[in-house]
Amino acid sequence: MALAQPESGGLLPQRTVPLRGALATTACMETLQVGYLHAVAAAAGCSLSQPFPDNGIDWHVSHSSAGHTVDDEVTIKVQLKCTYQIPPHPPGPAFSFTLDNDHLVKLARTPVSVHKILVVMLVPRTQGEWLRASHDRLDLRHCCYWTNLAGHPVTGRSRTTVRIPTSRIFDDRALCEIMTRVGAGGRP
Repeated sequence: MALAQPESGGLLPQRTVPLRGALATTACMETLQVGYLHAVAAAAGCSLSQPFPDNGIDWHVSHSSAGHTVDDEVTIKVQLKCTYQIPPHPPGPAFSFTLDNDHLVKLARTPVSVHKILVVMLVPRTQGEWLRASHDRLDLRHCCYWTNLAGHPVTGRSRTTVRIPTSRIFDDRALCEIMTRVGAGGRP
């Protein structure tokens, strides 16, 4: 009796390139970045809610802790963006990202009762390179970076370029640190 063997990477035998669905690439990018956010929130012990309608803010992320001084649960608002036009490991201390002015105004408003951050995901141009799975891990490529744009001026006619620090990788530790600062009454 022969034992069934697992298929490598979930691919069908004799197929070299998987048949991907016809969903628009930008819709797939949005789905991927939401998956990244869910993974980070889960690892950080945060809950997520999606405002309906979103009105320019994609997600609310909440963090409960007896260690918070302003409340036992604090929330931030998160705007997600995704691009393949910026290569992985951007050189230097920051990379440029362009936002519509209407979006920037919403993210830059100050003072606020609930802080907002922008999370920008850089992905490979080819969907087949977005993730790799193995028995011990799931790698999402490439990376998300975050910034707080509170007080950022609008400088362009319809769009404004902002700088995203490469030191601000958005992962579970970064999210916990953001929530700790907000929970102490500070900014992200």
